[in-house]
Amino acid sequence: MNTVSEDLENFIVVKNSTIHGKGLFTTVDIPENTLIMAISGEVISEEECIRREEKDNVYIFWNGENYIDTIDTEKIKYVNHNCNFNCDVVDRDENSLSLIAYRDINAGEELTIDYGYEEIYQLCTCSLCA
Repeated sequence: MNTVSEDLENFIVVKNSTIHGKGLFTTVDIPENTLIMAISGEVISEEECIRREEKDNVYIFWNGENYIDTIDTEKIKYVNHNCNFNCDVVDRDENSLSLIAYRDINAGEELTIDYGYEEIYQLCTCSLCA
């Protein structure tokens, strides 16, 4: 994985998205395999995750060890799903994950990931699913 300055997150902005509501956009070109930002938040139990998801909290990530609720974050909670995604979520440590560029990303593009759960594909309206 290419690493870049910790300041790359300063070039990620939240704007209105054509995918859904708000989304994350880059204002600079990002090379493939570049670390974009850490994904962190409140670490919660499986039971708490289920309870929050039942109340429509959809900002929770799983890192294989812990559930990470990102609802109170400034940016990462706005990453949208796309089957033709340009970012990937990879392991970082027991309390966080990393968002990396899956391919070269051009300035102005929305950052997207594959949410990776079955229900999303039934609801998806991306160009691959439409």
